[in-house]
Amino acid sequence: MTRRSAIILVGGEAKRANGQEKYFFTMDGRTFIERLIGSLEQVVDEIVLVAKDPAQCQRFSHLEGVRCVTDIRKGRGPIGGIDAGARAATGDLVFVCACDMPCVSPGVVRQLFSLIGDADAVIPRWDGEMLEPLHAVYRRTSLISCLERQDPPSLRALAGSLHVVFVDARSFGEIDPGLRTFTNINRPEDLSSLSRGA
Repeated sequence: MTRRSAIILVGGEAKRANGQEKYFFTMDGRTFIERLIGSLEQVVDEIVLVAKDPAQCQRFSHLEGVRCVTDIRKGRGPIGGIDAGARAATGDLVFVCACDMPCVSPGVVRQLFSLIGDADAVIPRWDGEMLEPLHAVYRRTSLISCLERQDPPSLRALAGSLHVVFVDARSFGEIDPGLRTFTNINRPEDLSSLSRGA
């Protein structure tokens, strides 16, 4: 049976959140990282957090059932985090997301895993242009090979280097009617708006 992993990128500088740690924002009584773990553990065999350094990893030492690793290539943003996470993960397939997405839907993630077929990745997109590479499933070996071979400068370049199944993001509306799974919170006021719409 295909083994599945989840990689949660937690190493950002949180500049758009006034320096606050977005993964510890709370929603409905749980932190973002607790909500993400609770959702993803329903779908995957392991969860790997990728932090910027060992000190940040210690911020998550109270969480059970997850591993925290640190960036291998510093200063590379999400690409560096994905690289470290892919090398640490043991799954054949990996779901990658950011830590500021508190409403990730287990049903949507499960559907993404089911759509990969023989491709290297399944990435939702909006209107053919806007991609969701940080809410996507990748074949781990293909991901590592691409990162070693090409060192893509951006997430879009990474997607362009892989055999990708692109899926209309709106098609997940039957599973997640509000498409909240794609919501990311950059500022505290965004959280207030999301809570009001909950």
